[in-house]
Amino acid sequence: MAETVSIPHESVAVDNEHRLAAKLVLEDGTEYRGWSFGAKKSRAGEVVFNTGMVGYVESLTDPSYRGQLLVSTYPLVGNYGVPKQDHAGPFGLSVTRESYQIHACGLVVADYSESYSHWNAEQSLGDWLKSEGIPGISGIDTRALTQRLRERGSMLGKIEVDGDEEVEFDDPNTRNLVEEVSIAERGVFGSGDKNILLVDTGAKYNIIRSLAQRGATVTRVPWDADIADELDRFDGVMLSNGPGDPTMCGKTVELVRTALSRDIPLFGICLGNQLLSLAIGANTYKLKYGHRGQNQPVIECGTNNCFVTSQNHGFAVDTESLPEDWRPWFENLNDRTNEGIRHAWKPFRSVQFHPEACPGPVDTAYLFDEFLRMLSK
Repeated sequence: MAETVSIPHESVAVDNEHRLAAKLVLEDGTEYRGWSFGAKKSRAGEVVFNTGMVGYVESLTDPSYRGQLLVSTYPLVGNYGVPKQDHAGPFGLSVTRESYQIHACGLVVADYSESYSHWNAEQSLGDWLKSEGIPGISGIDTRALTQRLRERGSMLGKIEVDGDEEVEFDDPNTRNLVEEVSIAERGVFGSGDKNILLVDTGAKYNIIRSLAQRGATVTRVPWDADIADELDRFDGVMLSNGPGDPTMCGKTVELVRTALSRDIPLFGICLGNQLLSLAIGANTYKLKYGHRGQNQPVIECGTNNCFVTSQNHGFAVDTESLPEDWRPWFENLNDRTNEGIRHAWKPFRSVQFHPEACPGPVDTAYLFDEFLRMLSK
């Protein structure tokens, strides 16, 4: 049975008479009523939740959130504003966001801060969302919403803003989201003595930065680049993060198989972990509600080494399907799902979490150093 859930409007410490009403509608008929901020338009996507306390700028610009309505479990959002958009750092990459635009199709929060205060802030979160055509909705009981998503799994949903046309539910996982977020042309970053091929299936800027700062030359190519004939000139291959169902990236999987057949050292991150698994004949599956946040504990298999990681994925690798000579590398301590695989003796490895995490944690950043040392061997 459909139900309507809302936080009493009088609890919002702003002048509600001048705010535009909006609602979040789930595919099971549940409605959450609140207030619009950001773009005054309706959007539909998959509703997922993130447990991070900070990092809404980085999360919204993470290509892995393509087609998703992002729910922040942290109750206060927007209080530190949004930094300058054109603030480029080393290698010409933004130091404040993870890609060139917002990829989430909407933002859901409990309390949106109308005022912001931060030395680096240039504009409010709401104004930034408006400039990129992304709706936000506040006044939502995100605790109740998150509990529903945990119990029933990620669901389709839509933010409907009063006065705008209604939209239909849209399942982003039926599209090749990687094709939507990958670059169109190759680019080169850094000038180190190690040449790394980065296959961009939705790469975050900090993957490039993490490699280039460690003395590598990074050549970023599209997800479907016909580059098999050039593989031998690279010292290693990096598979990036990205959105959606990994089985839709057949061209990338074939490229990975070619690299493996030539024993070129390879390291994958997030979606890269799933693509490597598919390339070796293992299986992937959709998680009930995914892992998204900066506080996911993982343990290195065979050791007592535990790390706090940043994660953003809705699919996972079936460890039981790994072929002979392949081993699980890391495991999630919350639900025991796979967090990485590695070959028993060849230089092929991947992780499901984000060692390049920005704004953190950085517990696993050492994996980039290990990857580059692996190339030297």
